[in-house]
Amino acid sequence: MDIKEIQNLIKFVAKSGASEVKLEMEDVKLTIRTGSGKTETTIVQAAPMQNVPQQVAAPAQPVAAPAEPAKTESENSKYVTVKSPIIGTFYRKPAPDKPNFVDVGSEISTGDTVCVIEAMKLFNEIESEVSGKIIKVLVDDSSPVEFDQPLFLVDPS
Repeated sequence: MDIKEIQNLIKFVAKSGASEVKLEMEDVKLTIRTGSGKTETTIVQAAPMQNVPQQVAAPAQPVAAPAEPAKTESENSKYVTVKSPIIGTFYRKPAPDKPNFVDVGSEISTGDTVCVIEAMKLFNEIESEVSGKIIKVLVDDSSPVEFDQPLFLVDPS
């Protein structure tokens, strides 16, 4: 990957609105972070290219979420959102043959495990920071999640 390709990737990330993109290839690890009007590029490792066929991974296009009516937003304001503390893969069950940790209508207490997020082959139990009733599950099972992404809506009353 030459400097021109890196510059084009930085411009693409800035235009796409993504806050961070990580690209790892055999000889290059690249992280691009955008935010607060500043673009930061970090090349972690760059080995000299040897007659190796070059593979360029196309960055994923951001998916536009459908606009929700303002009515739904005001209805959801009375609920507490349980958010993902890490990036990883969201699982509702501790194992494929086990029941879900929580379902819609489940009563939870502070410290109850509500899901598991797998990050780098480690399964992290996510505990609730609020007590209440699960109103909505916002993420599909086995889906990738980002840091601070809403996972559940909880009615604290």
